[in-house]
Amino acid sequence: MLPIETRLKEQARALGFDLVGIAPAANADGFAHLRDWLDQGFAGEMDYMVRHAEARRHPKSILPDVRTVVMVGINYKNQGSGVRDQESGGERQVPAVGNAPGFEGRVSSYAAGRDYHDVVREKLKKLLEWVQREVPGARGRGVVDTTPLLERDFARRAGLGWFGKNTMLLNKRLGSFFFLGALLLDLELSSDDPFEASHCGTCTRCLDACPTDAFAGPFQLDSRRCISYLTIELRGPIPDELRPAIGEWAFGCDICQDVCPWNRKAPFGRDPELQPTDGTLHLQLLEILELSDEEFRRRFGGTALWRTRRAGLLRNAAIVLGNVADERALPALERALNDVPLVREAAQWAIAQIRARSRAK
Repeated sequence: MLPIETRLKEQARALGFDLVGIAPAANADGFAHLRDWLDQGFAGEMDYMVRHAEARRHPKSILPDVRTVVMVGINYKNQGSGVRDQESGGERQVPAVGNAPGFEGRVSSYAAGRDYHDVVREKLKKLLEWVQREVPGARGRGVVDTTPLLERDFARRAGLGWFGKNTMLLNKRLGSFFFLGALLLDLELSSDDPFEASHCGTCTRCLDACPTDAFAGPFQLDSRRCISYLTIELRGPIPDELRPAIGEWAFGCDICQDVCPWNRKAPFGRDPELQPTDGTLHLQLLEILELSDEEFRRRFGGTALWRTRRAGLLRNAAIVLGNVADERALPALERALNDVPLVREAAQWAIAQIRARSRAK
């Protein structure tokens, strides 16, 4: 019979994971880097990162008897990924939102399908059940990124890839458009060789392409300036000086991944649950501004866009409409002035941008 490590990997692939590797449970390699990152305030308002920082030192905070960390990855690349012209180094972009029918706002590729947390958790649960059939009495826990584990550290240690300068984990075959998950086990399994090399070389496309200058340097992301943070994690108003650079992004951002050469020839994902459905890669912004609480729940429940809550998504829609600066959006924005304060403030800003653009013509 084949070793359990080999059979476990075969089972993980059969369940739909594109990457799988095994690492020993030990202190996270990047824990000191995390502490330094937090000390510099780069986490912004993500207070949970500070509260649970110590728990990220070792995976035993999640499973006390853990001995092995099985890292998995699942490809989510779709037709919305990599929209920039890779051959020219990322200079050519998709058409501006103002030229798109219906005032469309872009959505990050990772949010195109079903909420990845649910998809990955379900597959990890099945993988754990398989392990427990093979080794009765084995204990484990499957986790995604809502649990205090430095996933990238263990993914690199399991041989899945290296850290790009944009802080994403990169894999030679899949690039960076993949989700990570981990199965913590109290079994002692043979580990894979860690990924020791880096294949970014002198390339700085990801750093240079960021419109908000969110990178303090290679491998240093200042979340407070990141479009994904601003449109998803930030609960209050988006700083005025960063609003124009958000451009057409209504939820998240893919720019630093879109320009990465390693994503140029990466294959598309094969899990249908993570692929786009109608209206998930682009949002009709005027429709978004009209959503009631119930309509928001019905439309976005079970998707990653739920994380912004209604007020956050409407705030984002107003900001993008302000960047488009098309007078035809004024009626919807003026109705939004009767909404909650967060939405009202963004609508006021957008209206001012449109009127200023109109006066300048």
